[in-house]
Amino acid sequence: MKVLKFGGTSVGSAQRMREVAELIHAPHERRIVVLSAMSGTTNTLVGIAELLRAEDVAAATARIEIMRQDYLMVARELLPDAALAAAASKDLDTVFRTLFDLTRQPLSASGERVILAQGELLSTCLFHHYLTSVLHRDAVLLPALEFMRLDHNDEPDADYIREHLQAQLAQHEGRPLFVTQGYICRNAHGKTDNLKRGGSDYSASLIGAAADATEIQIWTDIDGLHNNDPRVVEGTYPIRELSFDEAAELAYFGAKILHPSSILPAAKHGIPVRLLNTMQPEAPGTLISSQTGSEPIKAVAAKDGLVAINIKSSRMLLAHGFLRSVFEVFERHRTSIDMITTSEVAVSLTIDDATHLPQILEELRGFGTVEVDRDQTIICLVGNLIQETNGAARLVFDSLADVPLRMISYGGSPNNISLLVHSSDKVRTLKALNAGLFQRA
Repeated sequence: MKVLKFGGTSVGSAQRMREVAELIHAPHERRIVVLSAMSGTTNTLVGIAELLRAEDVAAATARIEIMRQDYLMVARELLPDAALAAAASKDLDTVFRTLFDLTRQPLSASGERVILAQGELLSTCLFHHYLTSVLHRDAVLLPALEFMRLDHNDEPDADYIREHLQAQLAQHEGRPLFVTQGYICRNAHGKTDNLKRGGSDYSASLIGAAADATEIQIWTDIDGLHNNDPRVVEGTYPIRELSFDEAAELAYFGAKILHPSSILPAAKHGIPVRLLNTMQPEAPGTLISSQTGSEPIKAVAAKDGLVAINIKSSRMLLAHGFLRSVFEVFERHRTSIDMITTSEVAVSLTIDDATHLPQILEELRGFGTVEVDRDQTIICLVGNLIQETNGAARLVFDSLADVPLRMISYGGSPNNISLLVHSSDKVRTLKALNAGLFQRA
């Protein structure tokens, strides 16, 4: 069994769906195909929810109707036979009826989650009709809402997912192909919910773990995870192999191709994850597994929007429990810390959520002098640093001789060197690292 996830761009048109149908074709191998909503759909649904929240029912209804017509057009293009298109359109209208019904009542938080779930239901409906009606393939549509569930902490309930997915698969013993929705699920109360934006990757990993898959493939519009940000740095290239830990670090610190939580279930069960490109399917992409190569630095990623906080206090000197007291401030305000460095009399740390910053600063001033630097960026360098005998750190700092560094964290992880710079220095930092680390003769 393999699990193949396709993002919104990969299924963003009738032609793209046809191409995906060919990519998944493997008559002698069982596969579960996980689809995102068609590109642009989730943003449209968010806009509809915003209009309903503002009580602009007429505008929301009009937007739903425009969206419905767009999908009927895709159905006619994907299913050129009029009878087949009519059958698919009937199923699509069931989804749109749900949206129209929600315009007739005040929008609740639960109703908003139902709105956001419709994108994946639409894409899988169309794709399943194409597979079975046009290509005559033996494909089963598995409703994700029948097995994807959150627990009371709003975390995926792995035991429930495994039990109910296995039960669904057992009903179709011997069937080779399954299509299901990414992103959507039910919460602990049985209401429609979701795994947040980007959660289709997470769905694929959870499904792969629950189905005991031999491999999870995440298909996007880029040929693997690159060694640097291709949007601002020229000459980047896809990394061929990463360990689970290396990939997790890169995802958390800004690599856009991978959802930060997405590989955790796969890593726990030792299931390889392969990142592939639907636009260039012959490219090898990136393989994420328990193995790692020998390169000291494999890739660089950047995370913006950080706030740096420096707490200086003579009370730190030989004061047991000082750091615990500092951390408890952030715990009380449910604010996570990204990076931390300490000295004899000071602690510097960063946060990426400034929602409770005023309250946090007020409490921290009880410990000493507090300074705040906004508009900070973490530059994360990831690789195999378990035994740093090859001078990787020297290469990093030589590359950044002209860049002011606000913080440095090295040694806390065997896979990560983290640097904090002002956001205005982000691009030149990435370019300097690319030149110094990856373009040496």
